[in-house]
Amino acid sequence: MATKAERYTEAVGRRKTATARVRITSAKHASVVVNDKTAEKYFPLPLMVKTVYAPLEVLGVHFSVSAKVRGGGFKAQAEAVRHGLSRAIAELVPEQRKELKIRGFLKRDPRARERKKFGLKGARRAPQWSKR
Repeated sequence: MATKAERYTEAVGRRKTATARVRITSAKHASVVVNDKTAEKYFPLPLMVKTVYAPLEVLGVHFSVSAKVRGGGFKAQAEAVRHGLSRAIAELVPEQRKELKIRGFLKRDPRARERKKFGLKGARRAPQWSKR
C-alpha cells in the first residue's frame, strides 16, 4: 500500500489529437518526465519545454511531474502536458486556480483539423473547375 509521501494527483490534458495523463507529487525541485524521458530530452525545441514548465513558473511552485503522452505532434503534446499539469495543480491547490485560469492554462483548446469531405480535394478545396 502506498504511503502518504508517495501520493500523487492525476489529471488529463488534451490538445488536437494529443492526450497527456499527468501525475504530480510534491518535491523540492521541479522536474518533468515525459514518456520516461526528461522534458528537455523528449521535446525537440526549448520553446516546447518552456510551454510544459509554464504553470510551475507562473505559480512558483515545485512538483515532480510524470506524464504519458500519446497522439498529435510535439507542439500539441507539449500543450496537452501543460493543460494536464494545470488541471492537476488546480485540483491539489484550489487557491491557485484563478491564476491558471487567467493565463488560459485550464481551457481545453478546441481547435482541431477539419475532416476531408467527399467530392472535395480537402476539407474545403473543390476540384479545379473546367469550362470545357
